[in-house]
Parts: sequence; structure tokens; C-alpha cells
Amino acid sequence: MEKLIAKDLLSIKAVFFSPDKPFTWASGIKSPVYCDNRLILTAPTVRNDVEGGLAKMVKELYPECEVLMGTSTAGIAHAAIVGHMLNMPMGYVRSGAKDHGRQNQIEGRLEPGQKVVVIEDLISTAGSAIEVVNVLREAGAEVLGIISIFTYGMKKGLDRLAAANVENHSLTNFDVIAEVAAEEGYIKPEDIERLIAFRNNPSDESWIGGNK
Repeated sequence: MEKLIAKDLLSIKAVFFSPDKPFTWASGIKSPVYCDNRLILTAPTVRNDVEGGLAKMVKELYPECEVLMGTSTAGIAHAAIVGHMLNMPMGYVRSGAKDHGRQNQIEGRLEPGQKVVVIEDLISTAGSAIEVVNVLREAGAEVLGIISIFTYGMKKGLDRLAAANVENHSLTNFDVIAEVAAEEGYIKPEDIERLIAFRNNPSDESWIGGNK
């Protein structure tokens, strides 16, 4: 599953590696990887693999799950599709409460005590996913865990998840995608070490330039 999803994401450039010409994140950090999992929605074959994988994870890891909750905005469509596949209720959590109407932050029906799985597209530092978990817990939900499409496996994200006492399971991860990218010729095999160096310490730019 990890390799299949990695090949899928690379094939549609949902995850795109460019170690020699790094991208600049909003934070200013130089990154050898660009990730836009929204592209999955416009690639039906890849979308089928991803949604099937997410549904399989929910059933196998959290059979007691009663409601799926997507993160806003990237997780909403995936939560909706998986909810349809599993005939399960779904909703989503806004990044902030509405300033009109009922001023909801949680959209969809959620009863106190219900068992919830959060659907997220990407885990990097895990801040937004944990914020969603906290909102759901404050509403009385029992959050069983997070299921995501892709994770960087960054230490900051892992530490935050542990501190929040919530687990994340991803369809694929940074290490597997880097390995597949080398196997498929998207990057050179020697670039893997540079990519892992970035993942281990994003603020250290010594990986840029490699062996040139």
C-alpha cells in the first residue's frame, strides 16, 4: 500500500521532489519537496486508490468508529468520499468558528461520546490536525485517531502527536516516497540522503547543493 500510494502521488505530482531547485515555504524554509494532495481529487484512478486505502484503514484500525471528521479544507472531500464508501456519518471542523448563523466550528451532527476518526491529507508539524482533535474533544467526542494520506515523519510532528496523546496512521510517508522517487527516476539515488537530512531538520539548509 505504501509504495502504491507513493507511485500514485508521484505520477500526478501531488508530491514533487526538486532537491536541486528547492521550493520556499511560507515560513521561509527551503524545501526539496512540494506537496499538493488536492490534485488527487482530479485524478480518478489515484483517487480510487487513496480513498480505498483510507477506507481500509478506518475499517481495520478503528472498527468501532462512528463518525468521520475531515480537517478544513483539504480533508473534507476525502472524509466525505470515505464516509460514503463506508456508509458512515461525516462532518468537518472549521479552522475557526463562524461569525454568523449558529457560529459552528464543527459542521455536521456530533453527539457527546461518539467515537471519531479524523481524516487529514497531510501531516507535517501536525499543528492543524491536533487543533481539530482538541476541538472535537472539547465537544465531548472520543477521538480514536487520525488517518492521513501522507506524513513527513518530522520530529516536531511526532512529538506534538505524542504530547496530544493521539496516533496518526498514513497511507504513505516521506521515506517511502523518496525511495520510490529514486527507483522511478524522479530523483537520483544519492539525493535520498539529502531529502532525509531535510526531513530530520528542516531549518538546516546544509543539504542544499548536495555533492556538487
